[in-house]
Amino acid sequence: MDTSRSTAQFFKRVNNRFSFSLFLLYKLPSAWISGVRASAASEESCTTSVPFGWLSQNPFRSTYFACLAMAAEMSSGVLAMGHISSAPAKVSMLVTGMEGIFLKKAKTRTYFTCDAGTQIRDAIAHTITTGEPVALTVEVTGRSKDNVEIARFKITWSFKKATT
Repeated sequence: MDTSRSTAQFFKRVNNRFSFSLFLLYKLPSAWISGVRASAASEESCTTSVPFGWLSQNPFRSTYFACLAMAAEMSSGVLAMGHISSAPAKVSMLVTGMEGIFLKKAKTRTYFTCDAGTQIRDAIAHTITTGEPVALTVEVTGRSKDNVEIARFKITWSFKKATT
């Protein structure tokens, strides 16, 4: 599967703060309300972030785990959506598993990075070529601004070629 102009356009929209904010407001309002944002996205990698604030806090004065999970899932999901945008066939995507390890309290903005763009692109290409569903587990790491590791997630995506 070759990279096309639609993939580049998709990541350009994600990297446009206003455009992506409107997307979140329309498609993922809970992520928008809690402050999850895309910091940087390319075909290979995506970084999202979630602030520590009143809308994302837990009673223990740190970021609620579900908000951390939303930002982690979004970093890999943006990569999948970007590669599906240029696919020659329709492909459905669904999270089928998630595992999280929380290492430190998130008391500031946490940045989640997924570097599995190539693996995701190859999984999508495989499901298109074979017609068989593909399950792929990717790793996402959450760090504070000063590079302290806050959390690690393993997110399993299922890709399936849509029948027409």
